[in-house]
Amino acid sequence: MTAPPPAIVLVRPQLGENIGKAARAMLNFGLTDMRLVAPRDGWPNPAALPAASGADGVIEGAQIFDTLSEAVADCAQVFATTVRKRGVPKPVLSPAEAARTIHGSGAQTAILFGPERSGLDAEDVALARAIVTVPVNPEFSSLNLAQAVILLAYEWSRGADLAVPTETDMLPPAPQAELDGLVTHLESALESTGYYYPPDRTPTTKRTLRSILTKPGWTTPEIQAMRGVVSALQKRR
Repeated sequence: MTAPPPAIVLVRPQLGENIGKAARAMLNFGLTDMRLVAPRDGWPNPAALPAASGADGVIEGAQIFDTLSEAVADCAQVFATTVRKRGVPKPVLSPAEAARTIHGSGAQTAILFGPERSGLDAEDVALARAIVTVPVNPEFSSLNLAQAVILLAYEWSRGADLAVPTETDMLPPAPQAELDGLVTHLESALESTGYYYPPDRTPTTKRTLRSILTKPGWTTPEIQAMRGVVSALQKRR
């Protein structure tokens, strides 16, 4: 059974801008279930939507709760993000371990994030089944709210079926005939320059050039660009 995406629960968030940035971080990695517990400045907050930079649906769909218990009442697994255990004996997981647990749970889960100034308190952490801690520089362990959200959202997304734009946008390698045309064009352009010297080294030099040009896996537009470069150099002479 596939587990639903986790709810991102912001406990007593302070600034509307930070809520908006957290929403943006969520949507970057396919998360939309935002839950706010007693936001300090009330809700809706006019500063949240501009900071969300297009993640309007997350902001508009955010659920508001008076208490943390109410916000996670439907969740079978709750994870508290904190730098330290705060004296509460709980399992401590890395973001990657928490993400694997969420994907394997088959049930609704929630990840808790505390107020910007102080983080989750001991009572908040006590409601969680486990603690998630990011290994950060012990001399400077401060993460802002959106940074913390994006770390957990990214790890969750690695196990989700999200599209990868760089994979879908990549062009296939050009046909061999186009590559041969580039090689022949370059060889011809070099003939009149005296590049092939001494003459008895010409076959070896041409093989070396071909090896260099066949390594990158040129796409058609790249080959066209390179042929344009060679043509321009020929005209220049």
